[in-house]
Amino acid sequence: MSNCNRFLFTNGVLLRPADTPPPVATLLQTHPGAYTTTRTHNNGAEILFWERHLCRLSNSVKVLLNSRPEFLFKGGECRVPLVGVSAKSFKWDLVISALVNDSMGKALPFVLKERKFGEEMSITALVSGDLECLREIEDLDEKRIKGVFDVYLHFGGYVPRLFGIEGNGARLAVVGHGRDVANAKYSDWVRLRKDLEKLRPPSITELLLSNDGDHILEGCLTNFFVVCRKDESEETCEQKKLDAHSFEVQTAPISDGVLPGVIRQVIIDICTRNDIAFREVAPSWSQRKMWVEAFTTNSLRLLEHVETILVPSSWESVKSKTLMEISWEEKQFQVGPGRVTSIIQKKIMEKAKS
Repeated sequence: MSNCNRFLFTNGVLLRPADTPPPVATLLQTHPGAYTTTRTHNNGAEILFWERHLCRLSNSVKVLLNSRPEFLFKGGECRVPLVGVSAKSFKWDLVISALVNDSMGKALPFVLKERKFGEEMSITALVSGDLECLREIEDLDEKRIKGVFDVYLHFGGYVPRLFGIEGNGARLAVVGHGRDVANAKYSDWVRLRKDLEKLRPPSITELLLSNDGDHILEGCLTNFFVVCRKDESEETCEQKKLDAHSFEVQTAPISDGVLPGVIRQVIIDICTRNDIAFREVAPSWSQRKMWVEAFTTNSLRLLEHVETILVPSSWESVKSKTLMEISWEEKQFQVGPGRVTSIIQKKIMEKAKS
């Protein structure tokens, strides 16, 4: 069995058992590329929203080819968009899906056999291009383009956190600007976000991004949502009295520069189908008195209610790069998830099971 209950496959081939598989963060810092992370569910019987993850992964590859190929390729300088490659009439969704599913078909049966019984596994799929290999190919076709990419599959034991337990909520702080190429999920972000960690206050579990200190975009690892009252006159009404017409769920639109998270889209679908008011607009800190609930999402934790949010009193202070120089304003929410958050979480689990 692999050490540390981790497994790493390259193009379907297991890293030698004698070697210690690296943490997933090390893998992502070592190899450029587009990636996605999800996990198993129901004692390893299912992979959560796998087709959605494959679609987002192939879209990330296309985005990086067109805009920042240096985030996708190893093996030399690559500072201009690879228009010739991205313009090819490849069915990119099929190319990337075939590559990753071929590796997954070889890796997953082994991992499920070797894991501890009842243990869920986190799964990270990284697609990394080889620039030198690409330069050697004169006439690209779908068969040859597959040889340009390597697929890394990283598996690790994962224990899902219980939803709704006091103290299990997210504690957030806004500390930096939105990221480049936000509509693609790429490994270099693991390195780029390290500077933000210097501004993480104690006990904060996730860092949020904003370009102006008011409109909140997303987290470093999550999408961010608030449940906002529509009517300012209802400021003192208890949350339990909210009805379907008195609030709306808000999250920043993709056009503002946020990652098109898989669970983000699941929540949009849930709100649309369940008549829950929803608007794609960046939640504004200046309107925080209207916020009655907040939650974050990603593909491992799915949904976490928010307990508290910190925002710098002066947005200019985040440029100081020194945590001690920042003073904070705070927004606290009720203990435990609110009614709307709980409804959405329940619907997510229903979709996961189906």
